[in-house]
This record gives sequence, C-alpha cells and structure tokens, in this order.
Amino acid sequence: MKAQTLSLTGTKQDEIELPKVFSTPVNENLIHRAYVNLDSHHYQRQGRMPSAGQNTVAASNDPPTGHGAARLARIRGGGPRRGQAAKVAMTRGGRQAHPPTSQKIVYKKLNKQENRLALCSAIAATTSKDLVSSRGHIIDGIQSFPVIVSDDIEKISKAKEISKIFDALKLSGDIARLEKRKARSGRAVIRGRKTKIGKSILFVTKDAKTLTKACGSFPGVDVRTVNDLSVLDLAPGSNLVRLTVYTKSAISEIGNLKSRHLELMEAMN
Repeated sequence: MKAQTLSLTGTKQDEIELPKVFSTPVNENLIHRAYVNLDSHHYQRQGRMPSAGQNTVAASNDPPTGHGAARLARIRGGGPRRGQAAKVAMTRGGRQAHPPTSQKIVYKKLNKQENRLALCSAIAATTSKDLVSSRGHIIDGIQSFPVIVSDDIEKISKAKEISKIFDALKLSGDIARLEKRKARSGRAVIRGRKTKIGKSILFVTKDAKTLTKACGSFPGVDVRTVNDLSVLDLAPGSNLVRLTVYTKSAISEIGNLKSRHLELMEAMN
C-alpha cells in the first residue's frame, strides 16, 4: 500500500510504501475492549468513612409489633430532629446500604498481544476516509489518507507558523469546529465542567518536543510520539477514528510495531 506525502505548503512530494501495520483488519470490538481496559488505569478508587451517616445519637426502642410504629433507630434528646429516624440506610442522612470500598480492583488488564493488535487495528483505521468523516471531523479538501507530511514540521515551535501549515494542509476547518461548541448547563456547571473540549487533529511524530509547544494553544490538537501512541489517542471514547497526521519518520517507526497477529499473517503468506 502506497501513500502520498505532502510538504508544509500542501504540495505533493512523493509516494512512500506504508508498513504492513496499515493493512491490519479493523476490529472495532477489539479496539473498544482495549480502550475500556486502558481507560481504567487512571481511575481513582472510592471509599466511604466507616462511620459515615451514623454520627447521630439514635437508638431503637424496638417496640412490639401491632403498635403502629416502625422499629427504627430514632434521634434522642431535643432539637428539630427529635424522634426522627436516623442511622439506618433508608433514613435521611443515614448510611449507605452497600457503600463502595477502596479495596475494589478497578485497574483492568488486557493481554499484551490483544493490546498491540488493537493499536495496529486503530492505526490501520486512519487510512479510511469514511471512518474519519463519520466521527465528525471536517476533512474538506483532504485528498488522501493517511495524511503524511514532511519531517520539517517537527522543527516548528511557534503557533503562528503552525497556523499557516493548518491552512495549507486543509486542517484549519476541523479546528474551527471546536470553537463553535456551546457551554453546557445543569449539573456540569456546578461541578466545574461548563465547557467540554473535543478532539481534533492528532500529530504522530518521532520527536514531539518543539511541535507540542506550537500546538499548545489550539483546542483539541495533540502531539504524540510513536512510542507513546495509544488506542486512547487514536480512538477517543472508543469511537473510530481520529484525524491523524503522520510524519515521514513516524511512518518508519510505526513499521517496527510487531504483533503476533501480523507475524501469523506473514507466515501464512
């Protein structure tokens, strides 16, 4: 499989042979399973204080049945809540019936071969124009997929320069898509999540130090090296697939990715 490479001005340079990783069959179920497992690695364990909901002076008189009174623990003494039920799970301010414990294992694991195969499958999905468009990306003017640019883009460190490259590569429309998002209302505002930043372009490079500085002010634009590339980056929310821009050197690095599935395919051929 061959792909067209572009210069920083958007002109065609030459064609390169894509590694066999890009010919991996796209398996959406495997990518979803890999995403769910990898996403659990940043979860924070939850727990409850053992005495939560029980810090009240309440006790049950345990009246006999037939007196029209529930046998619940009731608050003793004076005050506005005198005689009200407390402590137990069904009462106001009482404990939870089955609270979460911090001992619960929330870190999910995945077979290494499945994880690597899911990554290869997500990389191969970036060659599909239909999958990129179905995720909501604006790809008007982009002729070939995957988008491969010259290695000179890794030397850019200023936002003004990278903005011109976005225009030349017909990528600025997808970034402008995120600027039109409206603020959310309801519970999200109370909890500090009024605005939600979406995902736009993903740059896959060999060296991401300078390019990360240039793209830092653009919403939804991320830069990853080949070694740090993950299914979380290529398929956010396990939805295929993100608009990805590779550099020439990154393509050669991706060729070193190996999986048992690809080795079996090579052996069969």
